[in-house]
This record gives sequence, structure tokens and C-alpha cells, in this order.
Amino acid sequence: MFCSRKKSLEVERIVKANDREYNEKFLYKDNRIHTSKYSILTFLPINLFEQFQRVANAYFLFLLILQLIPEISSLTWFTTIVPLVLVVTMTAVKDATDDYFRHKSDNQVNNRQSEVLIDSKLQNEKWMNVKVGDIIKLENNQFVAADLLLLSSSEPHGLCYIETAELDGETNLKVRHALSVTSELGADISRLAKFDGIVVCEAPNNKLDKFTGVLSWNGSKHSLNNEKIILRGCVLRNTSWCFGMVIFAGPDTKLMQNSGKTKFKRTSIDRLMNTLVLWIFGFLICLGTILAIGNSIWENQVGDQFRTFLFSNEREKNSVFSGFLTFWSYIIILNTVVPISLYVSVEVIRLGHSYFINWDRKMYYSRKATPAEARTTTLNEELGQIEYVFSDKTGTLTQNIMTFKKCSINGRIYGEVCDDWGQKTDMTKKKETMGFSVSPQADRTFQFFDHHLMESIELGDPKVHEFLRLLALCHTVMSEENSAGELIYQVQSPDEGALVTAAKNLGFIFKSRTPETITIEELGTLVTYQLLAFLDFNNFRKRMSVIVRNPEGQIKLYSKGADTILFERLHPSNEDLLTLTSDHLSEFAGEGLRTLAIAYRDLDDKYFREWHKMLEDANTTTDERDERIAGLYEEIERDLMLLGATAVEDKLQDGVIETVTSLSLANIKIWVLTGDKQETAINIGYACNMLTDDMNDVFIIAGNTATEVREELRKAKENLFGRNRSFSNGHVVFEKKQSLELDSVVEETVTGDYALIINGHSLAYALESDVKNDLLELACMCKTVVCCRVTPLQKAQVVELVKKYRNAVTLAIGDGANDVSMIKSAHIGVGISGQEGLQAVLASDYSFAQFRYLQRLLLVHGRWSYVRMCKFLCYFFYKNFAFTLVHFWFGFFCGFSAQTVYDQWFITLFNIVYTSLPVLAMGIFDQDVSDQNSMDYPQLYKPGQLNLLFNKSEFFICMAHGVYTSLALFFIPYGAFHNMAGEDGRHTADYQSFAVTTATSLVIVVSVQIALDTSYWTVINHVFIWGSIATYFSILFTMHSNDIFGIFPNQFPFVGNARHSLTQKCIWLVILLTTVASVMPVVAFRFLKVDLFPTLSDQIRQWQKAQKKARPLRTRKPQTRRSSSRRSGYAFAHQEGYGELITSGKNMRAKNPPPMSGLEKTLYNSTSWIENLCKKTTDTVSSFSQDKTVKLVLSQKSWRQDSAANRKNLFFGLQFSLLPFPAFEIHHNHLEKEIPVELEDGAQYRLKMLH
Repeated sequence: MFCSRKKSLEVERIVKANDREYNEKFLYKDNRIHTSKYSILTFLPINLFEQFQRVANAYFLFLLILQLIPEISSLTWFTTIVPLVLVVTMTAVKDATDDYFRHKSDNQVNNRQSEVLIDSKLQNEKWMNVKVGDIIKLENNQFVAADLLLLSSSEPHGLCYIETAELDGETNLKVRHALSVTSELGADISRLAKFDGIVVCEAPNNKLDKFTGVLSWNGSKHSLNNEKIILRGCVLRNTSWCFGMVIFAGPDTKLMQNSGKTKFKRTSIDRLMNTLVLWIFGFLICLGTILAIGNSIWENQVGDQFRTFLFSNEREKNSVFSGFLTFWSYIIILNTVVPISLYVSVEVIRLGHSYFINWDRKMYYSRKATPAEARTTTLNEELGQIEYVFSDKTGTLTQNIMTFKKCSINGRIYGEVCDDWGQKTDMTKKKETMGFSVSPQADRTFQFFDHHLMESIELGDPKVHEFLRLLALCHTVMSEENSAGELIYQVQSPDEGALVTAAKNLGFIFKSRTPETITIEELGTLVTYQLLAFLDFNNFRKRMSVIVRNPEGQIKLYSKGADTILFERLHPSNEDLLTLTSDHLSEFAGEGLRTLAIAYRDLDDKYFREWHKMLEDANTTTDERDERIAGLYEEIERDLMLLGATAVEDKLQDGVIETVTSLSLANIKIWVLTGDKQETAINIGYACNMLTDDMNDVFIIAGNTATEVREELRKAKENLFGRNRSFSNGHVVFEKKQSLELDSVVEETVTGDYALIINGHSLAYALESDVKNDLLELACMCKTVVCCRVTPLQKAQVVELVKKYRNAVTLAIGDGANDVSMIKSAHIGVGISGQEGLQAVLASDYSFAQFRYLQRLLLVHGRWSYVRMCKFLCYFFYKNFAFTLVHFWFGFFCGFSAQTVYDQWFITLFNIVYTSLPVLAMGIFDQDVSDQNSMDYPQLYKPGQLNLLFNKSEFFICMAHGVYTSLALFFIPYGAFHNMAGEDGRHTADYQSFAVTTATSLVIVVSVQIALDTSYWTVINHVFIWGSIATYFSILFTMHSNDIFGIFPNQFPFVGNARHSLTQKCIWLVILLTTVASVMPVVAFRFLKVDLFPTLSDQIRQWQKAQKKARPLRTRKPQTRRSSSRRSGYAFAHQEGYGELITSGKNMRAKNPPPMSGLEKTLYNSTSWIENLCKKTTDTVSSFSQDKTVKLVLSQKSWRQDSAANRKNLFFGLQFSLLPFPAFEIHHNHLEKEIPVELEDGAQYRLKMLH
């Protein structure tokens, strides 16, 4: 209480270095973290409170209390308390186990070692013992223990390099630098121990990119900003050591402030079951009231005639009071309509589904020996209902590995491979890679297949040389040599690393730099250029330039940047080359590559001196300094001469394109929430086909004020609605959705594909209360949404927005600590065990190693879990309504006396023994279609999104089915037993014989029903279903035997009845008639439904039986195409570039640091069977005659493995029609022949060609 009050009042933080006693008076939190929910003392009360929030558990506790009252209980108390304790105990053990692993994870982090300056010497301390104000020493590649003020480092001028992947998902390095007054402390322990500076700064908050404070030391004050702070979660890179002072620790660190709280997650089925339990309880009250009224009437009119036979104290029994007691007695008897075994079974089924996920070999990543893991067992069926996926980008969709793929130089494309006829062909691993005779330091893993580029270099093409020279000079890369003499590049952006590495491999090697020079090796010759000016990159310029003087004395300006920016600054003489290069850029963009334009300018010496003098004056002025500098940059970056363009591939993870395509077909909307810049996010969107040129429009929201954002959202909505309403061909459908919360939000579903892109600044305004409805309405009409430059907290806010106002099931997937809050906010959180640590995995509900496994998790495991759970619940409610309502009908014939139809042991064992295992087998193992067909037909996923298989209407259908079955179970035996005599001529219409007949009929009917419900039969299903019937008869004959009666005469009164009743043929005829009457209407209804109104699942099941391996293809609807969207790949870091830092010389090292690994370069290529088929088809058509038939053999396996991009271009516009049976037709506009086609597995197809 006190701590929370203190925290709310903290408006600023005061920290004194090396003085724990001074800092302790402020009660700052230590560095211990807690992600667990319970402690040993709080586990029992909190866990029980959470469990009894479940309405069913509270309901059964209430029934248990009723059963302890002997006046109203006709059943013994153990029938309720044993299952209830079992369920609560199992759930508690599971929750305790989950929390134990959270404690274990916390302890691993809290017990990490760090060197802390204590009593004038460095001592190893656990992270959890670090206090605010302590001075910590960090070494290279160490995680940062707390939020630190950087004091000094091993690098010149107190610089250090950090990796912030845990915070913002970026793996490129960032620079932090200490104050000059503290950098002089160096590694002198005595001076550091005497450091007693006082920091006054902002209170703990979640803003990762902002810090304000003041350091007071030695009588002077020094302002602090974010560049002086190293945050917890960062990793020290390329810096031997550094010292820092702890400002924020533990829960107060910015990383933990962004983590969000662990929330108790329930599935939509859980919430529905809570509602249904309330409804059922109301239904029971109605039944109890009817029977209680009946009892009062019966006691008043008929009961008086029997009171003379009762004891004297019963004679004065009041009929109203009798009805009151009977009401509670029937509440107890009829409570089995929702037995506690339902919840036991649900937990067991979910556990089984979780093990299936853990054991799935197709989700096992062999490279890292990482299996998929279900870290929770309570959310499996919700995996089958996902409507929105919120995904991180870096490390989730991409590998963050850049590869130089193609370039355009002086109007010629390099990087394409052509065949002998000049036609483009795919690059494959079988192609011979380019030789690197000109570059002995070339990276042999670098793959570039076009030998024409090397020929141009060797022939001395001046444009090619100038192009590569620019790549080697215009960048912010730092170079070092490791102990083996190999060049190691430190890159601020992976894009820059890819371009500089490409130049290196092509003979133009960047060697080193100083603040005044850049040295490169040009085809074996060392050349040093004088660096005259560095025109740095920022988000508004979208370009960078360097001005250098070559050894011949010529002054050159080299520039690279976004093509839309550079093309505006070209000399008019470039018009023809501009057109050609623009076409090449469009081609590169169509392949999902990240592009940059490359240009240069020759500068006159006199002009440059005048311009440089103005630049120096602008740098020294204090009035409008930035505007003046920007104007000078604009002045000199004009009349450029175009050299060409580069195309770099941001390597996607394997299977991302196929996964995105498949999830889109399943009507799952994918939103990308990334901390990266807009250009990068857009490029990745295009690369993985979330954004395409086929889209009708892409809306970009980039306003810097609330008014601008509101106006841009309004214009986007007007554009969308206006464009669609102008159509007159029926392509637009407007559909009103239900009101969400109190506000009536009307969603108009627009056919056509749209995308929305919004940055973090605009998103902050858009999430305000008066704008967020507009944002949500627009975003939900778009097929794809990309939010860039977002903070971890904004990611969570976007998820919460959709959860709150769309009432949709959400899934968040990420791999870094910056994704934790999003993962915790979504209904389902998925962590990828990638390059950015395990924070996302530890906070997740499910984890695996690759994004592509999400497709199988949702479409197979999620869908199966949902279908199984729905079938289980429908059957369970049906079974228990049929079982329980027999008591209700019997009440009208037993004087409303609360007499049970069945004997007490049958009531106890029915749900625990006789019918538990068959329904468990169906709930765990059942499959309506195979896993491959679940992947091949994503449309099968839609019933889960629409919640069609178990909802309130389905519940009432199950209830009606159960009511009908209970009527048959009671009245058919009751009518048959009327005036019926056995084969021996004796009367058989006694209560015990009726009870045995009804109970036997019930067991057989529900067993036959579950056999009808089972779609996928295993040995376990057979054993459980038919074994349960056998178990019933075994227990029945045992409990009705003379021996058991002799031992427990009061507990087993039905002695000899089973043997007597079930040896009568007429009894078996009654059982048969009851079974047929109960089951035949269901069989007839299902037969007609499948025959007349088959679902897609029904069709595929029929198709599976006929042809299990054939796979029909999907139809692609023609779409309105937009103009090609060329994307710039200038994806540098969040902040401005390092131009000023480089020219200042502060980052130049006195000695080489420890070596680090270079960029990994891999290139995946595959042969397209579609290309071969197209060629074969063309050849076939050219020689086709009226009486000639050509047979093509297609491999189904190769079709499945071929890329989506190749399928899109199949036969240059051929369309496939999706059929539920193994046949498809391929239509072409210029042909009129049929070609029989056969897959390798023997499935026959027709290739129909039309004029």
C-alpha cells in the first residue's frame, strides 16, 4: 500500500552514485524481477479465488453444501465432493507447475552475475542484489543488468556500441557516448569509487527513445539525454568494457515498464460455458419449481391417504413445506445435467491437444533442435478461432539478413541469368557462380550468377567502376581487421552492409577511414580519397551523400537514396536513362527487392569552397541552424548524374510467403507491428505478399498532429467508400455489423484489397478516444495493416483496441522483449525462439522456431482442437440431458417424491466410468479431415471464426436432442412394461427391472450416438466405446450379484435383478426399440443434410475416401490492379546516421577490438517445374494436330513445394477452378485443345485449351 502510494507520487528521481544509504531513503526498488503470479503463501487463496470465479465450480460447491443437508439430499455427498476436489486439485497442480517455471526463469535472470563497485573494489554480485546508484562494469557481449548512465568505456571519447534487439527488434548496432567529464574516469577504480555525482531525472516510464536528466558533479551541471543511457535488455557489442551508474532497477527499468502484466486468459468457449451453466441453473430451477408445485398438490390431494401408514411426526407434514424440500431434492438429483466430470474431461482433452503440438515433428526445427511447445493447456481450441494476427517483423517474418541480388548500371540489368535464346531463367544452385579473380579478399559465400558484370569490370567500363566506387565510399560502415587479417565490417544498417560487402566482392574493397579520409582498394590498388563533407541521412532527406577529392584532385559528390527523392534532383540530360532505370526499379520492386537509386555529380573547386564556407557558417549559427544546413544540402545535391540502382533482398524466413497466403485464404487478417522505419516495413510487406500491386489502394497515414491524422483517416475512408460505391457491376457489398459496446460501429465490408500503413507518431494520435473509431473502422476494412515505428506499449494498445471493439479473437507473434506486452495482451501469444533472446517465449502461450509453423498451429492443431472441443461439448450436453431428464418424467409417476429412476451407483458411475472414455477418445483423436487437407483448404478454418460449431443455438439443438432422447428412454420402456409379463408368466413391471432396462438403453443409445459422431476411428476409439459397454454389463452383474449383496446389503439392494431382467427376450426388444427410436431420426437427418446441403468439410471427407492424395487447385479472382509501387530500401536505423560522428573522429579506435562475425550471405534458389511445364505446353501447342494427344506428367509434390510467386504466373494467365473432387480445368485464351494430364500419383486431370 505504501509502495504503491510512493510510486504514484514520484515525479522525479534523485540518485547519488556510490551511496546506497542515501538512495535507500527513497525506497527505490531493487533489481529483482517477478513475472510469476503466486508465492508459497499466496498460491492457495489466489488460485482458489481464480478457480471459483468459474461459475461451474461455484455451482458445484453450492450443490455440495445442499447435499450435506440430510432432509433434502437423496444422493450421498461423496458423489459431488470427490469430483470437485479432483478438478480443483488438478487445476491447482497445473497452475502451480506453470508458475514454477516462471519462478525458475525469474531466478535464472535474477541470479546472473555482474561486476559491481563496492567498497572501492569490483565484486561479483547477483543481478537481484544490484541497487540504484551502484556503478557496474560491463564487458563485451554482456547483457545490461539495469538502466545505466554511461560513465566511461574502452573506446575513444567514451563511446560504446550496443544492440537493442530486446527493445525494438533491431539487430544493427547503435552508439552511446558518455559525458566528456565522466569519460575521463576511464577504468581507474579508485577514481570511479570516489565518483559522487547526483543525477536528477524523470520518474520511471515506458518511453524507450526519451530520457531527460541532469548530472551535478564538482560544482557543475551537465544535461543528460537518451544518448547517455544504456537500457536493460541491451547487449554491449564491439566494446571491451564500460562502466555505468544504475538509474532505474528491476520493475522500474524501461524494459519492464513495457512488459505489461500477466493476464488470466480464458477462451471464448470457457466464457460461453459460464453463461450456459447459468442458463442451465435457471432451467433446473424451473424444473425444480414445477416438480415442487406438483409435490405440494400431490401431498395435499393424495398424500393424506398414506399418512396413516407413516410415523406420527410425519402426519402433520405441511404440503407447502414438503414442496419446498422437494424443490431442493430435485435440484440435487437433476444437477447431473452439468456434471463436474465435464470440466475434468475438458482439462484432459486440452492436455492431450497440447501434447500433440509438442510432439508434432512437422513443427520441429532441426537446425536448432527446437520443438514446438504449448506453454499453456487452456487455450488450444481458441487457436481455431483466430481472426487477427499481429506480427512483429524483424526476426519473425525476416531473418534480418540482407543479400545483394541485382543492380541496374547505365541502363543495363546485372544479376539476371538468361538461357541460350536470351530468355530469363531462374537462378539455381546448379548454375556456376561468378569468379572473383579480381578480389582475393572476396567472400566465397557471396553468390552472384551474372558473369556479364565481372566482364564489364575487367573491361574497365567507367560507369560500372564509378557505380562500385560509390558503393565503397558512400556509407557509414566502420572496418576492422581480426587476428587472421580478415576485414570485419561494423554496420549501422544491414542494407549498408550488403552493399559494401557486394562492392568488396566485386573488387572495390572499403579498407579504412579517418575523419578526413576514406581508403579503398580498387581492383588491387589502394586509393585514398579526401573526405570533404558528409551529408548525412535522416527520415526527411531519405538519402545520404559524401563529397570526396580523388588523387587526381577532382571533387565528386556521391549520393544514394530513395529513388523518388533522387530522381527529382537529376540533371535533365538523364531523361532517357531515368526512364529505363525506372522500369528496372519497378521490375525489382515487383520481385519484392529493396531498391536504392545511385547518382553522382562533378563539383567545381571554386563552387565547392564557397558552398563549404556557407556550411561552416551555418554550423556555427544558433538561429535556424537545421533549416540552413538542410537548404545547403538541397543546393549541392542537384543536377546529379544517374548511375543506376541496387536491389537488395531482405531474406524472409522459409515459408513466410506460403504461410501469409494460406492464412489470408483462411480469412485471417495479418497486421504487422514493427519498430522499423516505414520503408523497411513496406518492403517486407511486399516481399511476403501482404502488400501487392494487385491491391486497389494503399493508404499511408503519416500526420504529425492530431488534426492531420484525423484528416488523413477521413480522406482514406472517403476514397475507399467513394471508389467502391462508384462501381455498378455488383462487386461491392455493404454489410452492417452488430453494435460494439455502447457505440454503434457499422462496418461496411468492401470487396477488393486495400492496405493501411501508419507510423508510430500518427498512431499515437490515432489511438486517442475521438479518432480511434475511425482508425479501427478503416483498418478493419483493409486486408493488411502495417504499423511502423511503434513502441512496445503501442503494440499492446493496438491489440487491445481490436479486442475491445471488434470482439474478435486475436493472436500476437514475436521474438523479442519488445513484443512481450503485445503477446500478453492478445488472446493467444506466440513466441519465436529466434535471435533476440527468450523473453517473448517466456511470456508466450505457444512457442516454436519459425514463423511458417504458425500455419500448421492454426490450420491443423487449432482447427482440430476447436472441432474436437465443439463435438465433445455438443455430445456431452446431449448425453447428460438425456440421462438427467428421465428423472423429470419419472417425477410425474412417483408422486413427485424425488425418487431416482436409476440406482445410486449407476448415477455415480455413469459420467465417471460408463461414458467418460469414449467421449475423451473422440475429443482427443477425432479428425474430420486429414492434416494435409486442413493445410490445403484454408477455407475450412472459417467455421471457427464464425463460431458455428458450438454456440447458443447449437446448445439448444443439443438440449432438444437430449430432451427427445430422454422421452424415448422413459416412455418406451414405461409403455412396454404396462401389463407386460415375462416368459415365465410372472409380472416384470417392477421398479428395479424398469431401472435396469432404462439404464441399459441409455448406455447403448449414447454409445451408438458417439459412434455416429466419430469421424476418425482408431483402435483406442473401438476399445473405449465397445469396452465401455462391456464394462457397464460387468459392473451391473457384479453389483446385482448375491455375493456383493451379502457383503454390503444396504448399499446394493438390486440383488439378482440384472440376471432376471436381461435374460428376458422382451426386455431386449424394448432396449432395441428404444435405441432405434432414439438414433434413427439423427441418422436420417444427417444423411439428408450431407446429401442435400454438404459443407466443405463433408465434400472433402467424401473426396478423401475416393482419392486421398489428389489436390485440386485454388481459383484466383481477377482484381483491379494499381500502378506498380516502387519501394525504397533505404532502411537505416531509427535515428539519424553517423555522419557527424564519423567526421568528428570520435569513433576512430586506437586499437582493434575483439573480432566479430561478418555478414552471413545465403541465397536460396529453386527450379520451377511450372516454367518447364509452360515450355512443354508451348511446344506441344505449336505441333498440336487434330488427331494427336500429348500426355504431360506433373508432380504433385513439386506443385506443393513450388513458390506462390511462380504459381501466380502459371501459364501466363491460366486460371484454375477449385473443385472438391479430383479434377481441374486449365483455360487459356488462345488455344482450343484438350491435353490429358496425369499426376505422378496417378490422379487424372484435363488440360483444356480454348481459342
